[in-house]
Amino acid sequence: MKTRLLVLAMMAAGSMFGATRFFVGVGVRGYWPAPAPVAVYAPPPAPLVAYAPPAPGYGYTWVGGYWYPAGARYSWRPGYWARPPYARTYWVAPRYYGRRYYPGYWR
Repeated sequence: MKTRLLVLAMMAAGSMFGATRFFVGVGVRGYWPAPAPVAVYAPPPAPLVAYAPPAPGYGYTWVGGYWYPAGARYSWRPGYWARPPYARTYWVAPRYYGRRYYPGYWR
C-alpha cells in the first residue's frame, strides 16, 4: 500500500511541472534579411535572352531566368510566372558581386 501511495504522490508532484505553455510569435512581413551569399570562384555566364509568355492570370509576377551555382558549375533556371507570397512584395533578382553569389528573394 505504501508503494502505491508513493507512486501516486510522485505522479502528482511531477504534474506540477507539466503546465500548459502558450507562445505568441510576431513577424514583420517583407523586412527579413536577404539570404546568405554563397562563395563562388568565377562569375556566371551571360544571361540567355528569352521572352516572357503572357501572364497566366491577375497578380502574377515574371521572375526572369538566371544562373545559379550547382556544385562546381552554373545551371540555368528559366524564367517563370509566380504569385508573390504577400501583397506589395517584389522579386529581387539574384546577383554576383565580389566573388559571391547572392540568391534571389521576395522583398
